[in-house]
Amino acid sequence: MSEALKNLMENIDQLSTKEKALAAHCLLSAMDGSADDNVDSEWLSLAERRSEELETGKVIPTTWAKIKQEL
Repeated sequence: MSEALKNLMENIDQLSTKEKALAAHCLLSAMDGSADDNVDSEWLSLAERRSEELETGKVIPTTWAKIKQEL
């Protein structure tokens, strides 16, 4: 693990939510997209499949509050 990554991980709690989002955006933008050429179509396929599961009643949605409570 690089020193830069160690430093980020050790100090991540000091960042605001907006700073964390910006850091995540910068990291994702810096990745070489050639390895994941199909990522957009895969995300679309997943979203469509999950939407269909909700519409047909195959899965029951839950709230974030309930998920946190169960943790």
